[in-house]
This record gives sequence, structure tokens and C-alpha cells, in this order.
Amino acid sequence: MKLTKKIKTYCKYCRKQTEQKINIEKTGTKRGSLKKGSKNRARLRGRNRGYGNLGRYSKPAVSAFKRTGSKASKKIAIKLTCDVCKKSTIKFRAKAKKAEMVQEEK
Repeated sequence: MKLTKKIKTYCKYCRKQTEQKINIEKTGTKRGSLKKGSKNRARLRGRNRGYGNLGRYSKPAVSAFKRTGSKASKKIAIKLTCDVCKKSTIKFRAKAKKAEMVQEEK
């Protein structure tokens, strides 16, 4: 995906069409240690084993559950910064293999 460095689009703070600067932001958050998935992984790792038969939870190592490789195209967030009021908004996310900034031709 090729993006120009500036576009003219609607600014919700100025309430009009203004020139806006584009930045490509990273998306996604880090995995939290108190999320359900992390607690399940900790349990499967054997952190809390020691009492009784775990039955259906006696599974192979956690590495068997992990996805191998990475996705071909990832989501990118496009951050627009207004030249007039200097406020920024993350306008949309698109899936792209690669995003790059291109110089605008006149």
C-alpha cells in the first residue's frame, strides 16, 4: 500500500476539510498476564500441578498449541494529524503486506 505524506480530508475537531499529515502507526497490544489465555497457558505449563488427576488437561507441551509462522498481511493504522489544529485521529485500518510513504507528485 502506497500512501502520500499529506492528504486533504475532514477533521472532526475543525469540522471542515483540512490538509492532514499521515503517519503509519503500529497496531495491536501486548498479551496481558491476567487474561484467560495466559492463565490457561500457565496451567498447561504445569505451574499449579500437584493434586489429583487432571484428566483431559494432561496434554502435550504448550509449544504444540502455538501458531507457526506469521500472517501474510497485517493491519496498519493510519494516524492523521491536522495542520490547522494539530490534533490527530486514527482514521482507519487496512490490511496490507507492506505500507510505505510516497512523495506526492505535482
